[in-house]
Amino acid sequence: MTSSAGGVPLEIVNTRTFPVSRETLFEAFADPEQLAHWWGPEGFTNTFHEFDFRPGGSWRFAMHAPNGADYENESTFVEILRPEKIAFEHHLPVHWFLMTMTFEEEAPGTRLTWRMTFDRDDKGSRKIKDFITAANEQNFDRLAAFLAGKG
Repeated sequence: MTSSAGGVPLEIVNTRTFPVSRETLFEAFADPEQLAHWWGPEGFTNTFHEFDFRPGGSWRFAMHAPNGADYENESTFVEILRPEKIAFEHHLPVHWFLMTMTFEEEAPGTRLTWRMTFDRDDKGSRKIKDFITAANEQNFDRLAAFLAGKG
């Protein structure tokens, strides 16, 4: 993990149980065609430039905001344990973080946990914590709607 001197890590954790199998939930991320439908906060769309789903592989994409702004993103997959865990380092834009997603069987489906670990807890990171927590919940809402539409 990249680290900055003088700072301590900041973690943001979101968890939700989805009424689908662990394999179905994992595949909703592992398959870029599915992922493009639900990734990002409410109103966002995506254009994937590269999705090399393997440890060391790159994930480059643009998130298109409802106001017309485009946000280029670059990440590198660190760990993939099918269908248990996905971890990637997010490099751009702005803040570096490690995203760890775990998929755990739990009645009546699968519990998905997102753990975002930022390289430091500073004023800038704390400022975006509430925004990111809410955006992650919107992302979970979009994932739930996508999964419901598949059934």
